[in-house]
Amino acid sequence: MQQRDAIDFGKANVAKLFVQLFVPTVLGLLFSALLNLADGIFVGRGVSSDALAAVNIAAPVFMICTGLSLMFGSGVSVVAAIHLSHGNVKAADINVTQAITLSMTLMLIASIVVMLFPALTAQLFGGSPRLVPLSVEYLTYVTPGMVFSVLLIVGLFVLRLDGAPNYAMAAEILASLLNIGLDYLMVFPLQMGIKGAAIATTISQVVGATLVAIYLWRFSDKLHLYRPKFTRTSLRLTARNAGYMIKLGFPNLLGEMAICCTMIVGNYSFISRLHEDGVAAFSVACYLLPLIFMFGSAIAQSSLPIVSYNYGLGHHHRVVLTLRISVVAAIVCGLATSATGILLSQPIIDLFLDGSPAACTIAETGFPYYAFGFVFIGLNLVLIGYCQSVKRSCEATIYMLLRGFVFVIPCFILLPRLLGDKGLWLAVPVAEGLTLVTILLTFARRPHSLV
Repeated sequence: MQQRDAIDFGKANVAKLFVQLFVPTVLGLLFSALLNLADGIFVGRGVSSDALAAVNIAAPVFMICTGLSLMFGSGVSVVAAIHLSHGNVKAADINVTQAITLSMTLMLIASIVVMLFPALTAQLFGGSPRLVPLSVEYLTYVTPGMVFSVLLIVGLFVLRLDGAPNYAMAAEILASLLNIGLDYLMVFPLQMGIKGAAIATTISQVVGATLVAIYLWRFSDKLHLYRPKFTRTSLRLTARNAGYMIKLGFPNLLGEMAICCTMIVGNYSFISRLHEDGVAAFSVACYLLPLIFMFGSAIAQSSLPIVSYNYGLGHHHRVVLTLRISVVAAIVCGLATSATGILLSQPIIDLFLDGSPAACTIAETGFPYYAFGFVFIGLNLVLIGYCQSVKRSCEATIYMLLRGFVFVIPCFILLPRLLGDKGLWLAVPVAEGLTLVTILLTFARRPHSLV
C-alpha cells in the first residue's frame, strides 16, 4: 500500500505517470469489457438469439447506471484533485462522501422505478411483443445490483486519485472474473437461461462494491469518507457541491445517454427494417461497443487526475503534454480496433450468433461498416474528457450532445433511406466522424484556449 505515495501528479515525468495510471486502468476496464462480451456469447449461444436481443433491449438501464456513476466519478475526481493540489484534504474528503452518497441514492430511486414497471421499460426501449417477456425477466434480476455498480464505478475514480490504481484494477478484474464464471455456471450447467445471466451480474457487482468499500474504510491514504451532517448549512453546501460535480461530470452522463440513445434508436430502426433478426445482429455491435469505449475511457480516465491536478497548480505545459500523449494513444488504439473489427468481423460474429443464420448474415454484411467508426469514438472520448479535466464542461456537454443526439438520430433516419440497410450500420460512424470534425475545428480556431 505504501507505493501510493510514489505517485506525484505535479512533478513526476508525465509520460511515465500516464503509463503508471493507464496500464492498470485499461486492464481493469478490459476485463469489464470482456465480461460484457462473455455475457453476450453465453446468452447468444446458451439461450437464443432472441434472448441476446432481449438483453440488448434492456441494456439502456446499464447505460443509465454507468452514466450516473461516471458523472459523479469524473466530477468528484476533478474537484477533489484540485482540492488536493491546494492541500485542502478535508474538502476533498467531503466531496468524495457526497458523490458516493448522492449517486447511490439516485440509482436506488431509478432501480425502484424499473422494478415497478419492467414491461413498460422494455417497451420504451424498443422491445417487440416477442422480446418484452425475456427483457422483463432479465431486468427483474439484474436491476437490484445497479446500486452496487454505482459504488464500484465511482469508487474506482476515488481509488485512482488516492494513488491506488492497482487496487482499483484488482477490484474490477475480480468482479469481472466472478461474473464470467457465474455466467457460464448458470447459463450452461444449471440451465437458468437469461435469469441466470442477470443473477451472475448482480452478484459480481455486489462483490466489486464490497472491495471498494473495504478500501475506503480500511486502506485509503489521503481520501476518506466523511461523516455526513444534516444541518441546514451542511445540506445547502452539499447541494452546491453536488451541482458543481454534476456540471463537471455531466458530459459523462451524456456520453452514456448517447450510447443509450444509439441503442434505442438503433433497436427501432433495425426492427422496422430487419425485424427481430436485425435487432439480434445489431446487439452484437452493441455488445462490442463497451470494448471500443473501454480504450477511449481508459485513456481519458488515466489523464484526468494528471490534467486536473496540474491545471489546479497552473502547470499548463504538463497539461498540454498529457493531452498530446492521450491523443496519440487514442489514435493507435482506434486504428487497431477498427482494423480488427473489419478484418475479423466474421469470426467475431460467429461467437455470438452461431445458431442463427439469418442474424449472422445481417451482422456479417454490415458490421465492417460499423467498425470503421471505432477510431473516431476513441478520439472523441479523449478530447471531451480533456475539456472536462480543465473545467470546460459546457464545451464538453455540447460535443456529447452532438455525437449522441444531434448527429446520430438524423443519421439513423436519413442514411437507411439513402443507402439501404448499409446506412443502418454507417449511422454511428458518420455521427462520430462529424463530431470529431467539429471538435478539431473548434480547437484549431482557438489554440490559445487549450488550457
